This record gives sequence, structure tokens and C-alpha cells, in this order.
Amino acid sequence: MSALLLALLVVPLVGAAVCGAMASREHLDRAGKAVGLGFSVVSLVLVAIVWSQFRTGPGTPRFQFALSVEWIPAFGTRFSLGLDGIALTMIALLAVLVPIVLGFGWAEKLPPGRTGSGFTALMLATQGVLVGVFAATDVFLFYVLFEAMLVPMYFLIGSFGGPRRQYAAVKFFLYSFLGGLIMLASVIGLFVASDARLGQGTFDWAALQGMAAQLPLSTQIPLFLGFFVAFAIKAPLVPLHTWLPDAGAEAPVAGGVILVGLLDKVGVFGFLRYTLPLFPAASRELAPLVLVLAVIGVLYGALLAAAQTDMKRFVAYTSIAHFGYIALGIFAFTSQSIAGSSLYMINHGISTAMLFLAVGLLIRRGGTASMTEYGGVGRAAPLLAGMFLIAGLSTLSLPGTNSFVSEFLVLVGAFPTRPVFTVIATVGIVFAALYVLWVYQRVFTGPLRGAAVVGDGPGAASAATMAGTDDGGGDGSWARRTTARFGDLTRGEIAVMTPLVALILVLGFFPGPVLEVLEPAVAATMAEVGATDPVTTNPAINGVPR
Repeated sequence: MSALLLALLVVPLVGAAVCGAMASREHLDRAGKAVGLGFSVVSLVLVAIVWSQFRTGPGTPRFQFALSVEWIPAFGTRFSLGLDGIALTMIALLAVLVPIVLGFGWAEKLPPGRTGSGFTALMLATQGVLVGVFAATDVFLFYVLFEAMLVPMYFLIGSFGGPRRQYAAVKFFLYSFLGGLIMLASVIGLFVASDARLGQGTFDWAALQGMAAQLPLSTQIPLFLGFFVAFAIKAPLVPLHTWLPDAGAEAPVAGGVILVGLLDKVGVFGFLRYTLPLFPAASRELAPLVLVLAVIGVLYGALLAAAQTDMKRFVAYTSIAHFGYIALGIFAFTSQSIAGSSLYMINHGISTAMLFLAVGLLIRRGGTASMTEYGGVGRAAPLLAGMFLIAGLSTLSLPGTNSFVSEFLVLVGAFPTRPVFTVIATVGIVFAALYVLWVYQRVFTGPLRGAAVVGDGPGAASAATMAGTDDGGGDGSWARRTTARFGDLTRGEIAVMTPLVALILVLGFFPGPVLEVLEPAVAATMAEVGATDPVTTNPAINGVPR
């Protein structure tokens, strides 16, 4: 069983090495991309096998497929991996998204001197390290992988990104690396505390969680803050969020999907895996501070999203708003709110991936991310407009889409314990509808217009023609030429987007199988933080719905 988990870690790393070796040979570039896609599909198959063998019944251990071997004996650290339901769902999301973005990037135009094999190698390296981050059950191993995951993403942004890619890559790296160094101080503090209380220093997660109740609040708070700052930067929570809009705007579209859809989930995953179980008293004491930041993030992210003209920055700011909801659910300390946040992590990754890819398909045709250069795209590319609308409706949590279930669970679960914060956060739902529909209206509805859509258009035609009120001769020839030049989705692009549409709809109506996998980890987290569900007369609020 542990061999399966080890394979999940090793397969993408081996794929990265193979593709990296092929990157220097330009004539092997297409083959390198095919090999990388093959390795990502193998990873997806392995995840499906692990999912089928994961057990959720009574008496099953929290961490399954466990692997632990001696690593650095002098430091008391081991190479320890294990999967609970939250880690498994995040690794499954990663395994689904990587082949999709590699398929999307197959026809992507890369900067001069860069190869598709090199890009694929970095994507697979990111996947392999992230598997380790989610599966680590040794705190020092987690820290090492937490810092290591910055490296491939730094090169993805800095080598394959937009015009300001170097600035964005350095800013991303410095923010995250600084947060990691602060966390390292707390990791060392935990080791010292374990030596004092257990008679031997350890980084083992289970041992550290077992002694958590022995740590006085005065010790827990500074250790909590060290982890919290690192995770709040990664999440990101306001005011530690400023790296994300720059990184998201300059990253290549496929890299941006992994960055915004998965890599920054490490922050909220860290809240669930480390801050709550290892520092329960500090988590309860400082919860109001986190909730204030969460609610500010919901409103601030929504308002800034509505003000954007760059579509990639728009997606980044919507993510900041959604992370506010996830943090609200985690620190409301109810089974339903934590289950909703855990599910939200998955659903946000799916919705954001589809939205980011739809933006990428638009940029592929128009050559710019500026909304002001587009208009009436729905006439030229109705399938693309439909894909963007589905992603947008999922982003605003329309009932019937995947995000609605998780957002509803967060708000219903958080209200009994944090009513004021929940009511304020609910305003963000209105803002989400406004910014999604506003962008859709500006870009996709109305007559054909905008330089990115019409290009030179009808040559020296009148302003009325450019606005789409005249076709240049009245026979519709200009509109037909514009539509043909801009182009709708190809078969390959439809194949890339279809799995995301399916996931949005399936998880919108049938979230039960995922919630069933999450429930044991949610219950364990509630017990570790010392929280109990409020007793109400409504049975739907008591516990996680099945």
C-alpha cells in the first residue's frame, strides 16, 4: 500500500527528469511533451487506484498508505508520508489538473529560446513536490518540501511568463521564502518543546499533536504565528496577498492554473494540517483575528476584481475573495464549516482552472489580457463564451454548480458560532455576481468590437462598422471574416475544457462521495482543536451532511 503513495511522488519527478533531459534537444520537443503528458496520465491512474482503496469506515486510521523511513537521524527526522481525506482530495485535484494544463499548453506559443519539454518538466516537478507537501507527516520534511515547491514555479513564471515575468517571479519567491523562514523558527521551536516534554526532540506529526495539549498558551501563540504567517502568505490572506496578482498576471496560463488553483491551497491546507492540530489553544484564541482578515479578504478581493481590466489579474483577485471564505470556514470550528472549506479547496481549484483556461483561450486568439480590447466575443466564438460563462457561474456559486455546495456549507456551518462574520461575508456573494457578470457583459456580449477581436477589421471602414452596426456593405461579409479570423474552440480545446465542465456539474449535484472521503479528517481535526458542534434544533447543522 505504501508503494502506491511513493509512486505518486516518484512518477512525476521521474517524468520531470526525462522531459528535462529532452529539453535541450529541439528536435525532441514534441516527443518530450508527449512523454510528459504520458507520465501525468499515469499519475492520474495511480490516484484513481489509491482513491478506490482509501477507507473511511469506523476504526480506519487517519493516515493511510503510510510510509516512514529513517532520513536524518541526527535531527530526529524521518521521511514520513501518509494520506488523510483532505490530502487525498488535493492530490487527486492535482492529478486531474496537470494533464489538462499540459494538453492546453501543447499548442501554446512559448518565449524565444524556451521549449515545450522544459515547460513540461517544470510542471511535473511542481506536481511531484506538491504531492510530497500534501502527504508529509514529518514537520521538517513538510518544511523542506514547502520551500522546494517554490523552485519549479519560480522558473515557470520567470522563464515562460509575460513581459514582467522576472519581477513577478522574484516577488513570488521572496514573499514565500520569507514566510518559510519564519515558519522554520517555529519548526525549531516545536523540536525544542518536544525535547523538553517528551524527553527526545522529534518532528513526527503524530507525536507533536499528542503533546499539543501540554503546551501552554504562551508557548503556542508564537509558534502558531510562525506557521500562520507562512500559510497566510501562501493562501493568500490580506494584507499578505500582493504577490498573487502579479504572479498570476505574468505566469503562463498553464502555470497560473497550478499556481492559483493548487499551489496557494498549501496555505489553507497548512491551517488544517498544522496550525489547528498542533496549536489548538492558540488557534481558538487568535481565531477572531483570522476571521477579521478573512472577511476583509472576501470584500477586498471582490471589489478589486470588479475594478480590473486585466483578465488574469481579475482571476487572481477573485481567488483572494474565495480564500477568505475558506479561512472563515476553517476558523469557525464546526464540522460543517470545516467540511465546506475542505470541499471549497477542491471546487475553487476546478472553477479557477476553467476560468483561467478560458481567459487563456481568449488571449491565444486576441493576443492581450486587457478587457478593453475585446467585445462581442460571443458572436465570434460562442463555444468559448459558453465555457467562460460556465466557469463564471461556478465562481459566483450558482446553485447546481460545484462551488455552491461548498460555499453553502461554509456559511451555514459558520453562522451558529460566528454570525457577524458570516453575515458580512455573505455580502461577497452579491459582489461575486456583479464582477463575473460585468466581465462577461464587457467581453462577450454586444456587437463585435475591440482591436483584439476585429483587428484591422474592415480597413478604413466607418466607426459604425467597427462598432458592429454596419457590416461593410450590408452583406455581413465583415462580420463573417472577423468570426472566421478570431475562431471558436478547436476540438483539442473542447477536449481540454470538457472534463472541467463535467466536474463542475457532477460535484454540483453529487458532492457526497468527496464529502465522505473528507469526513473522517474533518472529525479528527475537530477533536484535535478541541471544538464541538453547536447544538441546534436543525439536524442539518449538526455534523457533516451525507
